[in-house]
Amino acid sequence: MRLITRYRETEPFTTKDGSTIRELMHPARHGSGRQSLAEASLPAGRKTLLHRHRSSDEIYHILSGSGRVRLGEERYPVTVGDTIHIPAGTPHDIEADGGEPLVFLCCCTPPYRHEDTELLDE
Repeated sequence: MRLITRYRETEPFTTKDGSTIRELMHPARHGSGRQSLAEASLPAGRKTLLHRHRSSDEIYHILSGSGRVRLGEERYPVTVGDTIHIPAGTPHDIEADGGEPLVFLCCCTPPYRHEDTELLDE
């Protein structure tokens, strides 16, 4: 079990929703238990695809940039320091609407899996 993950040794990849993430802790690679933690980023002017997770609750914590998050039918502005709870089954997307990338932490319980992500038509 790895208790510490080195950022510089963590390779980014693109998720089904279109964001780029670095998995900072994930049970499949680090033995972290029943949750995962990733850093996600979106370039300025981009947004993720509308999607939901069948079984995972998510928490986003905004590290830099600004944007808008859609939770179901509601949209909310988000900026540095904001934290968003996304219950399992909630349709959502997030957009970087400022002049810089939107960077946020994403915690998933149970851990993130591509198979748990359902893309939704707009």
